[in-house]
Amino acid sequence: MAAAGGGADDPSADVVERAAVTFQLLGTPARLRILWALAQGESDVSGLARRVGGALPAISQHLTKLKLAGLVRARREGRRQVYYVDDPDVVDVVRLLLGRLARRTPPAGRG
Repeated sequence: MAAAGGGADDPSADVVERAAVTFQLLGTPARLRILWALAQGESDVSGLARRVGGALPAISQHLTKLKLAGLVRARREGRRQVYYVDDPDVVDVVRLLLGRLARRTPPAGRG
């Protein structure tokens, strides 16, 4: 194990801070579901609300935060906004975590 002193391969304080902000942003089940759904394919707000189960205003607010963080983007198609993932690396991290948790034994309180 590396010493706790700040080795050459340690990420900078700025990188650690940005990672913490991203993890904090993804710290809600609704945002994880939205990101997961968008990783499967583009969608508008109505489609996301149906898929992840949420009210349109709440889904829209979550999308705004994900957009500001640079995790998703939107493009206009006629009168609607179509959202898609803008940071595939974050999707990889989410897939890894959710996949590992899904393969584990039953969640706490169920077994």
